[in-house]
Parts: sequence; structure tokens; C-alpha cells
Amino acid sequence: MTAIDAQGRALNPEHRITALDSGVRVVTERVPSVRSVALGFWIATGSTSERTSQAGISHLLEHMLFRGTERYGSEEIDQIFDAMGAEINAGTDKEATSLYTRVLDRHLEHAFDVMSDMIWHPRFGELEAEREVVLEEIAMYEDDPQDRVFDVLGKAIFGAHPLGRAVIGTAQVVGAVTREQLAAFHAERYTPESIVIAAAGSVDHDELVTLARGVEAARAAANGSAAVLAGVPEPLLAPGAPDFSPRIGFLQKDTEQYHLCVGGAGLARDDERRFALRVLEGVLGGTSSSRLFQEVRERRGLAYSVFSYSNLYAHTGEVGLYVGTRPENLAEALAVVTAELERCVEDPASEQELVRSRENLKGRMVLGLESTGARMSRLGVSTLNEMPILSVNELLERIDAVDIAEVRELAGELFTAKRLSVAGVGPDEECFRTAIEPLGTQVCEQATQAVAR
Repeated sequence: MTAIDAQGRALNPEHRITALDSGVRVVTERVPSVRSVALGFWIATGSTSERTSQAGISHLLEHMLFRGTERYGSEEIDQIFDAMGAEINAGTDKEATSLYTRVLDRHLEHAFDVMSDMIWHPRFGELEAEREVVLEEIAMYEDDPQDRVFDVLGKAIFGAHPLGRAVIGTAQVVGAVTREQLAAFHAERYTPESIVIAAAGSVDHDELVTLARGVEAARAAANGSAAVLAGVPEPLLAPGAPDFSPRIGFLQKDTEQYHLCVGGAGLARDDERRFALRVLEGVLGGTSSSRLFQEVRERRGLAYSVFSYSNLYAHTGEVGLYVGTRPENLAEALAVVTAELERCVEDPASEQELVRSRENLKGRMVLGLESTGARMSRLGVSTLNEMPILSVNELLERIDAVDIAEVRELAGELFTAKRLSVAGVGPDEECFRTAIEPLGTQVCEQATQAVAR
């Protein structure tokens, strides 16, 4: 009999999902050929969960998970995972936070015990020390123009929408946030129904569920009632749909290169055209044989790094391309980029390019899933976002089904130059604005003032 999940979808036999009474979901995939387990806790909170006055609090809270719990000190956590021969890490993005590790299967119970305590019972100790660490991270980020330009473009694409804010936050918020504010945000956002526990590798699903239920029972006892476990986050004001009007963003910085991004509205993560988008990216700028890489770098030597990319979110997404080039090459590089965008819309792929991009995408997906960490991440992200967990064969079938008509329609919708915003980091804004003129006067005319300084 085919297993069915809570939403009525058929589950692949290699994946098992259990929803605990509190709302925590446990999802696993057993990989018999390994002796390790990739374990992750996924929390549905990120920079889009923050109010403007909280910009960066999700990221700071992620750091504070490592600064000790009710039962484990900060240095003790490091020592425990070092003794297991493992690394524990965490990450924050626009819509989620994760805490993850990979351990030998015999260490799974101990790792789970420590990590669950970090998630549920951080004591927010050593705040001043960790605050300084994060402020140094922000300073490091602000010194890196190649990082900054993507956030300048994000703000240009999404405007005032929360998706346009940088995940890392601001020094002003991080420098002023209090322990009480961190604790309140944790209580509001780290709720059971917002958490997924994912594991892949040498793991028994029922044993992991038992571990999770043990933690759930301990929390209920500590709180005096299991009802305390079912808190609901305070709702944020709905930001509405982003305004995707073309904008120009520029950050003046003394750099050796101009770092430029061009991009606009993309696809939501549940859009069935996401496979066609990945194939289109492979043709435009996602591989070393792509049009942008060949025309900008290989044939003309105008850049070391040039590529296209996309990010898929809950209700929308973004597409973009990046190029970094010296001032003397700026105008020519932008002219080539403009020509390739026009070509992408008019002639998005030959049959040979389409086949090559599909095969490249299939190869990268399958090779990536040979990592238990990648498999665990896929389980966690898919379950957190209530997306179906497709089998490898299903993924390959979806990619093979992408045809030229679908790619052509998508290229016209997403990569028409007059619909795109432009962002740059470099020494001279006037030089930048002159160079982007080939992209189309409509962008320049519709652009508001520079969105980043």
C-alpha cells in the first residue's frame, strides 16, 4: 500500500514522515550503504519573519544557539562534537534557519540530545561576545563588493518588501538587541509547528521519532502542560506582493572592478516551471559552456566571473545574472550581456543546447544527492515548505519533459531587458549608469533614486 502524508500526497518508499502531537515533523531517508547520519533541525523563520526594527535578529539568534543551553556550556558543545569527529553548523536565509551536523550513527542519540537542547533551550549567554562576532561578520560582508551587489540587486528588485532586506541584518539592530528581545523572538518563532527534524543516512525512522517524542515529553513536563508546546507565532503584517517595477541600485565603493547584477521577478518554489527555469539557466549562464560564460569570458576575456542564478521563495522568486569586470571593460561587458539577454528571449536554446543543459542538470542533481547532507537538506526544506519530496527518477522525468516551447515562454516572461532591475558596486556611479544604457532606456526612466548608498 502506498504511504500517504498529511496533505494526502503519495510518499516515496525511501522517505518517512511523522508528525508529532505538538506539530514537530520528523522526516528521514535511510541510506544503507553509509555509517553516518546527516541530522538537521529546520525552523520556519528567517529575515522575512522580522519586522524592520528586527533586521538581523534571526541571524543573531542562530549564532546564539551555540552560546550554551540549560544543560550544555558553549565550550562544552564544541568539545562534544569535536570528540565525535563531527562539525556542527547553522545557517539563516530569507525564510528559514537551520542547525545541522553529520555524525557516525553510533553518535546520533548524543548529537540529537545536544542539538535539541540548543534549539529549545538556548540560555542566550555570552551575548556581548557573540554580538561582536556578528558585527565583525557584518563588517567583513560590507567589505566584500561581490557579496554586497546581490543585496543591492535584491533591494532593487523587491523594493520595500521584506525579501529585499539583507539576511545578515544591520549593525544598528545587532548592536542594540537585548537578551530579552532575543528570548521573545525565540519564543515567538521557534514553535513546534514551525520545526522539522530531518535525517538521512544510517538512521532508523522509528528510533529518531522516539528521541523526538522524548524531548517533547520532557518539554511538556517542564512547562507543566503539553498545551504550552502548541504556541502560535504572532502574525506579521502581510507585506503583500512585491512591486517589481525596474529600479537602479548603486553602491559607491573604491574597488578594482565594477560588480554588476541584472535581475527581476522569478518563480515561486512550487511553480511547476522551476525545472524549465533550471534548464534555461544552464543555457544562459549556469555552466562553463553557457552563452554568457563563452561570450563574456572565453571569447572576449572581459570577466573572470560571470553567471546567471535564481532564488525561489514561498510566493515569488528572483532571477539574475552577475558579472565582475574592470572599468575599461565595463561598457563592452554590458553590451555583450545586453545582446545575450536579447538573444535569450528571441532564441532561448538550440536543440543541442537544450539537451546539453538537461543532461548537465540531471548529472548535478544525481551527483549532489550522493551526499547524505544534501539528502537531509532536501528532506528538511521540502517538508518545512510542504513540498513533495520527489524521487530521483521523478526528478529526471521532470527535467526530461522540459521542451523548447516552455523554455521560450519562460525566457520572454523573465528575461526581457525592459522588465529588469540593475545593481552595481564600484567607484563611479556616472560611469555605471552610462554603461547600463544598452539594457534599455525604460529601465533608466522608471528607476527611482539609487536604492543603496
